[in-house]
Amino acid sequence: MGSLERQNKWKKEAKRFLFCTIGAVLIAFNIKSFVRTGGLFPGGFSGITLLLQQIGSTYFDISLPYTLVYLPLNLIPIYIGLRHLGKHFTVYSVYVILLSSFLTDLMPAFTITYDVLLICIFGGIINGAAISLCLYVGASGGGTDFISIYFSQKKGIDTWNYIFMANVCILITAGVLFGFDRALYSIIFQYTSTQIIQLLHKRYQKHTLLIITEQPSAIYGRIKAITNHDATHFKGIGCYEGTERNMLYSVVSSEEVNKVLAAILETDPGAFVNVMKTEQIGGWFYNRPND
Repeated sequence: MGSLERQNKWKKEAKRFLFCTIGAVLIAFNIKSFVRTGGLFPGGFSGITLLLQQIGSTYFDISLPYTLVYLPLNLIPIYIGLRHLGKHFTVYSVYVILLSSFLTDLMPAFTITYDVLLICIFGGIINGAAISLCLYVGASGGGTDFISIYFSQKKGIDTWNYIFMANVCILITAGVLFGFDRALYSIIFQYTSTQIIQLLHKRYQKHTLLIITEQPSAIYGRIKAITNHDATHFKGIGCYEGTERNMLYSVVSSEEVNKVLAAILETDPGAFVNVMKTEQIGGWFYNRPND
């Protein structure tokens, strides 16, 4: 490995470490400043941890440290990560889990507002942004993030909304035990967080490209080089002119669409491209490795 490659590798790792650290700090800050002030249960393993802490405090007069509950809950997701998502991805995710857990126990509470609706909205935004920061550099916030990414790769679908539905079950439990007003507010928090992740993290979302072009081979080469995805070349008849036209069909990750579209129009300025959101695909689809 040359000196330039080593330098780029260290820069990438430094960026990864920095983003994961910021994400972990934001997760802990959000719990201490928004979630606990509003008495919310944010869903996921954080929500389960806070629910168990509340149960221990209310029904058994036991004060459970956040770390003591949150870390054991993550053992199975960490195992899934090591087996299926990559060693580096899992190591950085464990770093986020550990740092956010310890900071949640050590960081002093800081109240910004007592308005529960504001807490739900802005707390959800911060939570979604923190998780997206980690996902952007190939890590996760732990817990259900591992599960969501695993099924996104396994099934070829974006599973964040399915995780949201599972979180609703946790919140219903919290509602039965501690009142449905906080549980319903928590659903707003979780929905906001999920939508921010959907907006910022598009790796497992997909778009279909239907391209009419005079340079199919050159455009296919650009698609292959940028995304490592294949394409299907077929011919059709243009109804307006009655002439034979070349068409390419390809499915790419949503985060690659703008780059691919720019490359297509650079190669063939006269190309016509229809970009369609793809809900689900069957069969093999290349996913960039997490590591």
